[in-house]
Amino acid sequence: MIPFSLLAGTLILLIGAADALSGYQISCGATSEKVAGNVTWVPDGPFINSGKAAELSSPGGEMMPMLSSLRYFPPDSSARKHCYVLPAEKHGRYLVRTTYYYGGFDGGRAPPVFDQIIDGTRWSAVDTAASYARGLATYYEAVVVAAGKEVSVCLARSAATAPGRSPFISALEVVPLEASVYGTVNFTAYALRTIARHTFGTNGSIVGYPSDRFNRYWEAYSDGRVPVVESQASVATDAFWNKPPEAAFRRGLTTSRGKSLELQWPPVILPAASYYLALYFQDNRAPSALSWRVFDVAVNGQLFFAGLNVSTAGSMVYGGEWPLSGETRITLTPAPDSPVGPVINAAELMMVVPLGGRTHPRDVIGMEALARGFRNPPSDWRGDPCLPKGNAWTGVTCNEDPLARVIAINLTNYRVGGSISDHIANLTAISSIWLVGNNLTGPIPDMSALHHLVSLHLEDNGLTGPLPESLGNLTKLEELFVQNNNLQGTIPRGIRSRAMVDISFRFKYTPGNSLS
Repeated sequence: MIPFSLLAGTLILLIGAADALSGYQISCGATSEKVAGNVTWVPDGPFINSGKAAELSSPGGEMMPMLSSLRYFPPDSSARKHCYVLPAEKHGRYLVRTTYYYGGFDGGRAPPVFDQIIDGTRWSAVDTAASYARGLATYYEAVVVAAGKEVSVCLARSAATAPGRSPFISALEVVPLEASVYGTVNFTAYALRTIARHTFGTNGSIVGYPSDRFNRYWEAYSDGRVPVVESQASVATDAFWNKPPEAAFRRGLTTSRGKSLELQWPPVILPAASYYLALYFQDNRAPSALSWRVFDVAVNGQLFFAGLNVSTAGSMVYGGEWPLSGETRITLTPAPDSPVGPVINAAELMMVVPLGGRTHPRDVIGMEALARGFRNPPSDWRGDPCLPKGNAWTGVTCNEDPLARVIAINLTNYRVGGSISDHIANLTAISSIWLVGNNLTGPIPDMSALHHLVSLHLEDNGLTGPLPESLGNLTKLEELFVQNNNLQGTIPRGIRSRAMVDISFRFKYTPGNSLS
């Protein structure tokens, strides 16, 4: 959670010619595009199918355009989450940022608390009360890899959500990153959650796009006790894995020759966890034979990098899984022969977050196809069908294998229309399908692959066509109820035989239908 001012002008380097920012910049609840500098924010309608929009007024000054509206999700006992779904490149790496400004849209005095979810991982709680009390908006940021061709960002009520309160969101950004950026992290098992990203020796505004091609926010950080230096040479940041903006090197903190530089950074108390830490340095002097400095880097007294030689070309050092907790102290100790003292220009700190698991890809494909084939499915039939635990789709039950599997669907009397997708055959672990009392039409698809199916209830719909022969070959099937549809043709031999000789098999096809 990172607070920032909601007034226009708090993001710098946004004015001037630049290529369009890639990815998605979404103003939630907006009805038309909004422009802030070189960034165009689009309405959220194409990415969400639930919630209500609200417009906000500025408490003083000109509000950032993307914060002048929001989308909120009124209490709904059946919806387990509300998901934005955005197209993605499979295995592509993405920066995801959510921004929140409450604005009293529901007449309350303080914003509600709720959870946010990326795909199947519970990302964090959203608690913006302290920032809102100071008149600030709040953003949360993560780096993830898309497991499939979509990325979902969801909001969900939690035990901390007060009765009657509504989760809300002001803005959502999903920006593709280059392969080298944070490239040492194992994103098949982990995500990164941003804790702090600062440029040292600066004051005031945030540096973003187009100085940072991915629109990462670099906030100002200054320590009045430490001398500040201005850079005399530019840095070719394309040579850095993380592609920091050139503006991150324009100023730095330093000390005189022979003295160590110590910073307490970031300015927050950290929970015990593993962190990705990246530090950026540049000799600030004009290029020459003496434009270098050597020093050791330590974090909380532990050596982080020994003998770092920093020139005007700049340097980056990082730790991929560095254990931290509480206050963090960065110490730069100069080598005895270094001509000048150490210097530091910028830093990033991100928590390494274990992923919350995945739903089996074939089940994801099957469930997404079912959702597309249905008309008016439950509003939470978006995002991961099974995860995180407690936030599966309405009517969907899953097991807890390393790859979660769908084992039951029950949408009895949900007034769902449309048809049953052929991709239901992907759900090879399912044992129970109840789609009773809806408005489904079209044929019953082939389910020959559903070898674990025990109970199939499709009664009280408008299904047409024959009973598939394959249903008679499902040896575990004990209940087949299809009455009150418009089915036609002959009852398959396998079903007739089982109905006559297997007392555990219950088959009901009347009233309704024209089956013989």
